[in-house]
Amino acid sequence: MHITAIRSQKDYRATMTAIDRLLAKGKRISAAEDRDLEALSLLVADYEDRHFPMEEMDPVEYLAHHMENTGRTQADLAALLNSRSLASEIMNRRRAMSLEVMRRISSEWHIPIVLLTPPYEIERRRA
Repeated sequence: MHITAIRSQKDYRATMTAIDRLLAKGKRISAAEDRDLEALSLLVADYEDRHFPMEEMDPVEYLAHHMENTGRTQADLAALLNSRSLASEIMNRRRAMSLEVMRRISSEWHIPIVLLTPPYEIERRRA
């Protein structure tokens, strides 16, 4: 297979087609094809990073989105954290998630911890 840089949308579509063909082979893929698939995947990832950048999702927004999609509620988060007030403070942005909280949520709810670690705004109360 001849592998070249992705410089245009046309190159991108052709590369995605080549990846689809290789993936369709499943377990019948050879070692050389496996190396080609890896190279093509890296080229696609680089092209997508440059041309389709994604904003980082705020961890609290992500957590709320995850809870909504899985049918979980703040009460479920409180049960997981053993604290209604902690769950409320996190979801209302009055307290940042500690590393321990991130690890617990990540392991119990199968959320990649990297999605919970970006910094986010904490609402400051006026005295």
